Amino acid sequence: MTALSSPQHGPAAPERRDGTGRVGAARDHTQRLGGGHRPEIDGLRAVAVLLVAAYHIWFGRVSGGVDVFLLITGFLITGSLVRACERGGIRYGAFLSRLAVRLVPTAVLVIAAALVGARLLLPETLWQENAGQALASALYHLNWQLALDSADYLARDGTTGPFQHFWSLSIQGQFYLLWPLVIGAAVWSATRRAGGKRVDTESGTARRTAAARRGVFVVLAGIFVSSLAYSVHITGTDQAWAYFDTGARLWEFALGGLLALALPWLNPPRALRLLLGWAGFTALVLCGVLLQVSTVFPGYAALWPTLAAAAVVVAGTTGSPWGADRVLTLRPVRYLGSISYALYLWHWPVLVFYLAATERTLASPLGGAAVLVLSVVLAAVTTPVADRATDFGRGGGKLRAPALALACLLPLLLTAGTWSARMEAEQRNLEQQLADPQRYPGAPALNDGDQDEYPAPVHPDPAHADTDLPVTYDDGCNQDTAGTDVIVCEYGADDPGRTVALVGGSHAAHWFPALEEIAEDRGWRVLNIVKGACLFTDAPQSYLGEPYTECAEWNDGVMAELADLRPDAVFTTGTTTSLDTSAGYGEEQVVDGYPARWRQLGELGIEVVAVRDTPRPGFDVPECLSGAGPEECTSEPGNSMAEISPLEEADLPENVSPLDLTDQFCEPGVCRPVVGNVLVHWDDGHVTASYMRTLVPALEERLLAATGW
Repeated sequence: MTALSSPQHGPAAPERRDGTGRVGAARDHTQRLGGGHRPEIDGLRAVAVLLVAAYHIWFGRVSGGVDVFLLITGFLITGSLVRACERGGIRYGAFLSRLAVRLVPTAVLVIAAALVGARLLLPETLWQENAGQALASALYHLNWQLALDSADYLARDGTTGPFQHFWSLSIQGQFYLLWPLVIGAAVWSATRRAGGKRVDTESGTARRTAAARRGVFVVLAGIFVSSLAYSVHITGTDQAWAYFDTGARLWEFALGGLLALALPWLNPPRALRLLLGWAGFTALVLCGVLLQVSTVFPGYAALWPTLAAAAVVVAGTTGSPWGADRVLTLRPVRYLGSISYALYLWHWPVLVFYLAATERTLASPLGGAAVLVLSVVLAAVTTPVADRATDFGRGGGKLRAPALALACLLPLLLTAGTWSARMEAEQRNLEQQLADPQRYPGAPALNDGDQDEYPAPVHPDPAHADTDLPVTYDDGCNQDTAGTDVIVCEYGADDPGRTVALVGGSHAAHWFPALEEIAEDRGWRVLNIVKGACLFTDAPQSYLGEPYTECAEWNDGVMAELADLRPDAVFTTGTTTSLDTSAGYGEEQVVDGYPARWRQLGELGIEVVAVRDTPRPGFDVPECLSGAGPEECTSEPGNSMAEISPLEEADLPENVSPLDLTDQFCEPGVCRPVVGNVLVHWDDGHVTASYMRTLVPALEERLLAATGW
């Protein structure tokens, strides 16, 4: 949110007294672009940052406040750059140096504190990711890293890092690099077309100024239209990417710039300004209430908060005791606006560490209040420090400001880079150990009858087992329970000998690591088509005791996709031990609708590999291991599995090949939590990706034998 601390441009507006005797800032409607301090913008910053913080802390949502900051940034910086052009030209290096010395010290301080907090409070499995995000934050490209990861920075699964809010700072850093070039080129082109040699007369200067502003307006209008059109398109097709895409956000900066250029000519009557102020203020506050911002932004829906903020700016300081600006210009509100950059930076890591320490997914009312108060205190303390650094950077020669920024950045980059490199080396070492069948044999230990203790620690560490998932989760390839769109992700060979579609719910999804390795070895392709808690059947299903209509819609879509893709085979669960997450275990069966669905695939010429469901311990295995030994955390196959596989007794269509790998998870009468030094389950029923990879030899042998491939 670099707009949070953008410098005020021009002298303070003159004071005047209205009919109530109140002292207020007079509205500047001169032709001077953006001239004069605008106190309502301070208040607008305060409202925006409080909305951002409150929605993050208590609701786990986003509010549209970020979009307000982008608009304000475009408004202030466009005005500053156009005025610089009118004074003789943009000094690109000086412009960036001034920004760096204002923004970098506070950002570096927060990043350094967050790195320490991540080391002390967050799981070790996240350290490498956090170090990488710290580097990306400091170098202003975190948004692209998150876009490539399709990250949800509001995820409440315990994996959200303390740096992810820096995505907006990264976008603004890229804007600062681009905008002087855009404005400078527009002014140069417009003034050249306006007429030949420079004539230093009042009329000539006015003519060049008008031409320059028209040129900039046309260019920004073009950026606004093209970026908004792109934003609407990419938000509709890939919203997770669009949220972090600089190109999908440029129109918000451009809108602020257009507002700055048009504002000197906008002089609505006072009554209309009062209406605009309250309408904009109310719309901004209600944005996060009425819109699910995190899933529909930054397309056309982001016009809501940006136009609301624009209305407040157009309304300006009315001087009326009944205006929205009366609230926005209160001294406490303006003070919050003055520290809002630091407040934005601090609130997110403070929240992340609070949630990690309390093991909560959302803050309690009192806990959230404590997070907000602590964030305000930290912002209040660090803002004056940054201001003093800014004053120091402005003094002396031209090199003092960039030298100060580098002096802040280099130690952070060195520390984070060294930490990241060290963890990468440790990860490579661990991967080498995991490849050693003597240390981590996994499932083959059952066949060898080898349950001896191993010198290396169990992998994955039970404390971090819930991060040992198929890569499809990180890739955004598994549809959640609420979604209905069919997501198809391809892995493996570009010109495959065979194509296998992995279809079903989470108990189909956990087979992916083994299938992927087999596909890589044999030149196959794997299509991942998975939805949480959704079985691949045409029968009605329930979820948490309610009809699961989203699953039915998704299943219909899957059949349409498969009819179009025509894979060689569909790999899916052939039985289930639970038809509903609230139904308990011990009722393994071939689900109603499975055979009918498989016959439909047979009519399309698609084979089906129906794998028997995996055993469910019925309790959280890592949690059990945290307070007991492996022998105390065993379970019996009969707790969830039938004595004889229901696939053996079912009337299966001719295109179905059943598979049963229960013996790769359990010995007769007992299922151990750790097999061959590898943790089997990461919760109460899902298999770790690491253990699944140890099943590759057995799965490959039985898959080839069953299908005849």
